[in-house]
Amino acid sequence: MEKVIRNQEELLQLLDQLLEEEKPINWNAFYSNRERKVPFFVNLPDENLVSYFQNNQLTPGKVLELGCGHGRNAIYLAENGCEVDAVDASTEALEWAKEEAAKRQVQVNFIEKNLFELSLSNNTYDLVYDSGCFHHIAPHRRMSYIELVKGAMKSGGTFALTCFIENGELGGSSLSDLEVYQKRSLQGGLGFSEEKLCAIFQQDFEPMEIKKMKSVDSSSGMFGVSGLWAARFRIRSS
Repeated sequence: MEKVIRNQEELLQLLDQLLEEEKPINWNAFYSNRERKVPFFVNLPDENLVSYFQNNQLTPGKVLELGCGHGRNAIYLAENGCEVDAVDASTEALEWAKEEAAKRQVQVNFIEKNLFELSLSNNTYDLVYDSGCFHHIAPHRRMSYIELVKGAMKSGGTFALTCFIENGELGGSSLSDLEVYQKRSLQGGLGFSEEKLCAIFQQDFEPMEIKKMKSVDSSSGMFGVSGLWAARFRIRSS
């Protein structure tokens, strides 16, 4: 019998299947080679995240990191007094993260999970942080992503992310949402303009700052490359 869509989740799963690319990113294979020439394969925090703490735009609290990779931001947050839950679907990435956290003698609660399968307590986190996960989220999953972020945050909390600039030097496909489904591909990760970011989040979040990440040398103790947006939002008051 032909598949019959009976509910919203089955519709989302059908669209997931539609976008199964010929060569999807295998994140376990990606993280298995730690010598891979990837800009963010460094044990340094994002320059924008550091600046938020240095400028007192953020203070230590409870943090949820989505798509934590090998833990470079989660570890920085823990070292700066935060209680951190860090989520990633890649076993290899989290093994690397746990090793680094042990070396640095910090405690991070690493969670191996697809973020859309997370079960979280509502209104729990002072900060929800995403460094490079959002641009791999398909358009039909954005509403679920926003509901996850909004539900997790405390009143007065902050949502911050870095993501590809459209046609930036690190990538950032300029496909429209319609073209994603016509071509059945995210082309390695979607790029965004400032206007598109605002349009995606405007119903639920108020932008506090959207700027380009600063390019910094690793000797600064931070990770910073051009080609990424660094944005902060707060929940829009009703």
